[in-house]
Amino acid sequence: MSVKETRERRSAIMRAVKGRDTAPEIAVRTMLRRFAPGYRLHRKDVPGNPDIAFIGRKRAIFVHGCFWHGHDCPRGARSPKANADYWRAKIARNIARDAAHQAALAAMGWRALTVWECELKDKAGVEKKLREFLG
Repeated sequence: MSVKETRERRSAIMRAVKGRDTAPEIAVRTMLRRFAPGYRLHRKDVPGNPDIAFIGRKRAIFVHGCFWHGHDCPRGARSPKANADYWRAKIARNIARDAAHQAALAAMGWRALTVWECELKDKAGVEKKLREFLG
């Protein structure tokens, strides 16, 4: 049986969730450093504030957590039991926002790639995907 967190404790836990420099993002940056240096991080002048941006090539890479962005893998498909309506709505808003950012990037002539947290289990596969995208 799980212990119910107080409102203040839950708020502290959620504040600790990082939005940048996450372990999956650092893993992707480590791969890129070997074959495609020269990227910029979290550019606010690019729609969607991509985690990694190659300005001259007009390429944006988003590293998404499966749960937070509603991926269709087992981790992304699970639904919290507490406050379920809130979380369903929140994840739906994240998905809609991601789609809007992709459309804005395409309208500006940019190409975007999403690397999902679960894909990082196959590092060779992710590296191949990154090389093809930046090719």
